[in-house]
Amino acid sequence: MQTPLPAPPPSKTKPVRSSRADDVYAQLKRDVGEFKLVPGDRFTENEICERLGVSRTPVRQALVRLQQEGYVEVLFRSGWRVLPFDFDQFEQLYDLRMVLETTAVHRLCDEGTGALKSIQVDHRLLDELNTIWLVPPDQRSTDTLQVAAWDEAFHCALVRAAGNAEMTRVHRDVTERIRIIRRLDFTQQARIDATYDEHATILKAIRAHRGDQAAMLLRAHIQTSQAEVRKITLHQVHMARNAPLAAG
Repeated sequence: MQTPLPAPPPSKTKPVRSSRADDVYAQLKRDVGEFKLVPGDRFTENEICERLGVSRTPVRQALVRLQQEGYVEVLFRSGWRVLPFDFDQFEQLYDLRMVLETTAVHRLCDEGTGALKSIQVDHRLLDELNTIWLVPPDQRSTDTLQVAAWDEAFHCALVRAAGNAEMTRVHRDVTERIRIIRRLDFTQQARIDATYDEHATILKAIRAHRGDQAAMLLRAHIQTSQAEVRKITLHQVHMARNAPLAAG
């Protein structure tokens, strides 16, 4: 069934207009991220054109971008294929994420001391996190999609709150690149319950300005997720195609 891409809405100000290729790129990346396209799937440019209601030029441009980012590969006279997950790369990205986030919590805890006197911590972001995660068990959300979205926002907010724009930029890029694999970490209720508990202890350590403890807790939290990623199988990915998965 054809699902044409929506045209960008009009604006009275000077809009940042996306091209047709940008729209196709975003849609295909969502398809991969939501497991509508899974590793090993093959498709042709004509199939994408028909499904999205666009010409071949923006489809080709979008696919080339996705190829450069390691999501798909072109097959000689056979269309395109979604590439298998690069678990070595995910491992490296998780390591980088850990460095960025533990550095951020040290900055949050050391605000106003020593060489970090000039840090401008965004306490509003921390207050918002406290409102979401420091709640009694009977007030916790059971919505998998919501909790997973909050989980990603939690980690991004910690880094943003630390007041280093370059660190935030790099972390945002890492977050986007591991988002697809993190979705599979939220398929079990036990992981959701653990996320609430672990986020709460991290936030309490930050509120108490215990930098070493907060960093240790955060490192263990990320390592747990990293360990789950190592267990992912192709079967799980294909099962995810037909299961409601979270966006975190």
